Amino acid sequence: MKRTSLVSNSSPDPRRWWTLAVLCLSLLVIGLDNTILNVALPTMQRDLDASASQLQWIVDIYMLVFAGVLLTAGSLGDRFGRKRALSTGLLVFGLGSLGSALANSPELLIVMRGLMGIGGALIMPSTLSILTATFPANERGKAIGIWSGVSGIGIAIGPVAGGWLIEHASWSWIFLVNLPIVVGALVAGRFLVPESRDEAEPRLDPRGFVLSFVALSSLVWGLIEAPSRGWADGLVLAAFVFSALMLAVFVAWERRAPEPMLDLKLFRNPRFSASSVSISLAFFALFGVIFFLTQYLQEVRGYSALDAGLRTLPVAAGLVIGGPLSAKLTERFGIRVVVPFGLTAVAGALYLLTFADATSGYGLIAGALVVLGFGMASAMAPATDAIMGSLPESKMSVGSAINDTNRVAGGALGVAVLGSLLASGYRSDMDSAVSALPPQARELAQDSLAGGLAVAQRVGDGRLAAAAQDAFVSGMHTAALVAAAVALAGALVAAIFLPSMERAPAREAVTA
Repeated sequence: MKRTSLVSNSSPDPRRWWTLAVLCLSLLVIGLDNTILNVALPTMQRDLDASASQLQWIVDIYMLVFAGVLLTAGSLGDRFGRKRALSTGLLVFGLGSLGSALANSPELLIVMRGLMGIGGALIMPSTLSILTATFPANERGKAIGIWSGVSGIGIAIGPVAGGWLIEHASWSWIFLVNLPIVVGALVAGRFLVPESRDEAEPRLDPRGFVLSFVALSSLVWGLIEAPSRGWADGLVLAAFVFSALMLAVFVAWERRAPEPMLDLKLFRNPRFSASSVSISLAFFALFGVIFFLTQYLQEVRGYSALDAGLRTLPVAAGLVIGGPLSAKLTERFGIRVVVPFGLTAVAGALYLLTFADATSGYGLIAGALVVLGFGMASAMAPATDAIMGSLPESKMSVGSAINDTNRVAGGALGVAVLGSLLASGYRSDMDSAVSALPPQARELAQDSLAGGLAVAQRVGDGRLAAAAQDAFVSGMHTAALVAAAVALAGALVAAIFLPSMERAPAREAVTA
């Protein structure tokens, strides 16, 4: 079968920068939704009378469905049209947001969040594949830099927007705020986003769809449950084993499928595979940091949810600077220099966080966050460009879905591993401080920083509160050092395996 390139020799689309604006607007709702929900959980728990388990599923079902559907959504976009996939995703995401805002029970909210996950899985790979198809090679790095920056900005401003809405409105507005963005992107996209697809119109791969969904959703479920159940829990281990088994079956099937949804030969390309590993490890560090830093700002430094969100904004400044600048740096120094440099900057920012304690000034946190955002953007934009530059034009949506899967899996693993390290360090350091407490109070105080502060307030023991904060900070330092080591490992992988050339050679028609 011959897959023909979708890029012609004609001049670039004059609307392409307006197209990028629409794609970034579409992407913004995905970034926002990743973090805006967290600050609203206590209010939602009271209003909906949700149990702790239901509250966890309100958060987790979105990520679970999103991760499981990504590869299938990318394949459908290549087959039926990327603009169509984007529009469908926005519509589904909007309906899910409206349903979530109107939900009057935890069960209904969980279902609506799952619907939002399907919409998000259609939106995210479509934005990157449309960008790649629209921009010529000499402008693509700059466009992807802007795309990467907006992706990170959505994550960074989520806590701020969520905190403001909770203080001035109700939790329903954290979902309703998505609707004007969705409507604006749908209307503008109707006129400004070009359509593209795999012109060979390959047959669908339903077996591949099912196997990829089962493998990815099982993996993410295990990563989500591991911190609370324990890494040695039977169900968690079973989820990991089952995911690995399904992944092996998926690989075996894709190797002999007549028209596979994923061409496994892509992973033989060091540009593709090294960039994928770098992105996974970078998001491991980023999401793990966000997880413990928001707790530090609120429960150690005493900021409100809104104030804590505002104090994470410097990471957005770093992203805004680093994203567009990364294209110029890559043109001058090459991807083999820029990606390791960005990941090393991330590691340096994480190391700076090990100097933060219960009394340190905010300037240290702000400086570390700026460096973190700059390093993330500097590494992610050229790595993403390398992944997309390695793909045949006919498989851009699937390739974009792989890029997004790297982000999701890396982020989920970061929260799970670093969260577990922090929790185990906290419990260990609290042993002596809680030894004189009654069993129930001792268990609560040793479970989490929030529990420790609650017990300290109840018994009026300031020394217990200080001990709990110190134990959390110690665990945070350990988690930050591990995250820094992971980022340095990503830098090493990139330095060894990425090619020294600045850009991938121009795509040509691929014959299979």
